[in-house]
Amino acid sequence: MLKKIYIYFSEIADKLYSEKTFTKNNKKVIHTILKNDLKAELKENEESILFGCGCFWGAEKGFWRLPGIISTAVGYAGGEKTNPTYREVCTGQTGHTEVIKVVWNREIIDLSDLLKLFWECHDPTQGNRQGNDSGTQYRSAIYTSNNNQLIKVIESKKSYQVELQKQGFGKITTEIASNIKFYFAEEYHQQYLAKPGSRPYCSAMPTKVKFKDFKGSNFKLSEKIWSYYNWEITHCILRGENTPIQSN
Repeated sequence: MLKKIYIYFSEIADKLYSEKTFTKNNKKVIHTILKNDLKAELKENEESILFGCGCFWGAEKGFWRLPGIISTAVGYAGGEKTNPTYREVCTGQTGHTEVIKVVWNREIIDLSDLLKLFWECHDPTQGNRQGNDSGTQYRSAIYTSNNNQLIKVIESKKSYQVELQKQGFGKITTEIASNIKFYFAEEYHQQYLAKPGSRPYCSAMPTKVKFKDFKGSNFKLSEKIWSYYNWEITHCILRGENTPIQSN
């Protein structure tokens, strides 16, 4: 219900912030917290990937807090329509899901660490739903940008499936694909939870099942970092600070 109300008010915002301007021009859009350009070209030591795990507001905050993250941006991927708007995606008719584009420095953090947060921060067995939000736009998804990432993602899924089944959960429904087109969401959605006047919201429903080792993993973050994420607390992501977690 709350999400539907927000969609109504977003119609007004759409008129104030043109999504066409944001997606088509080359102007810099600076990350509210990390202060890097969301559209910057990747450097030699950087990679990017797309994660879909429910409403992208809360999910984005979970990722931008990790050490080694260069930038995060919310958007739409996995559908058919070119340059979809938020209202269009929320109808469930475009085929897109809400995703977060994560860019990281692989010298500081590994994809393994990102996968740990991804698998643990939501319930990947819910199909076209996450918590109270239902529809294809809320489906769990990982869209990789190269074959090495794809291999790791598949292996991590296999490993987590075993752990989930031990706890009575069903099959993982996460959509996994490579080289999927990403469309930036409207500017007012970017780092939404860090902006003044934002409505705290997170649809993710963590299973509380711990993600463990998998073939090809190379975890770089310490247990101290993960102590900032407590899935026993309802909507843990909303409780934490907006600032990045310090690694030392």
